[in-house]
Amino acid sequence: MPAPTVPHANLFSVFPEDLAKRLFGQAAQTKKLAADEVLFLAGDPGDGCYRVEQGLLKISMIAPTGAERILAIVGPGGIVGELSTIDGLPRSASVSAVHDSELTFVSRAAFQTFAGAHPEVYRHLVTLLAARLRDTDGVVAAGRFLPLKGRVARALLDLSEAFGQDVGQGRILIRQKVSQSDVAAMAGIARENVSRILNDWIRDKLITRLSGYYCPEDKAKLKRESAL
Repeated sequence: MPAPTVPHANLFSVFPEDLAKRLFGQAAQTKKLAADEVLFLAGDPGDGCYRVEQGLLKISMIAPTGAERILAIVGPGGIVGELSTIDGLPRSASVSAVHDSELTFVSRAAFQTFAGAHPEVYRHLVTLLAARLRDTDGVVAAGRFLPLKGRVARALLDLSEAFGQDVGQGRILIRQKVSQSDVAAMAGIARENVSRILNDWIRDKLITRLSGYYCPEDKAKLKRESAL
């Protein structure tokens, strides 16, 4: 079973802020999503891209059995759906809200008009796509070689990189509430296994949970668990 990982938040925030403001500016439409609401499904027509202004989205693949594999979690500043702005093909993955979210949307036509005037936007997209390809290489390796604990450690480390706050002494507070089911979908293993591993690590004080937020207490040890 493959073990999808969570690309770092900055991989989805590749547009400089001034460029993003112009692209997702007055011509953009606002869209709000409630928690668990679907933005689009894999196979839907690709009509534009979205920028996360508030909240949290997850990019997933859904198996015919209904099992979910989370490919990425994207927070404020992140962009989703950009592939379809390039090739006009259907969505390659599904996106839904983890929490209540607010997005801005730019149509493919508007994006292409903007890119015609600002061709540097393509350079930033290439950076994003290259980073995703590198992450995919890591996903394949993790799925083949990491044990269950290593997959969970990798998911927590990726969340720490994307949404972590250093609170000192090697402790990283993940500033987003993520359920055990979401961690399981990121790691590509059963929720029951994730629950057991997290409970063991909480007992051993490798991680803590503060008001629903996970906090890795020893990042170096988690890195050793996740090493290939």
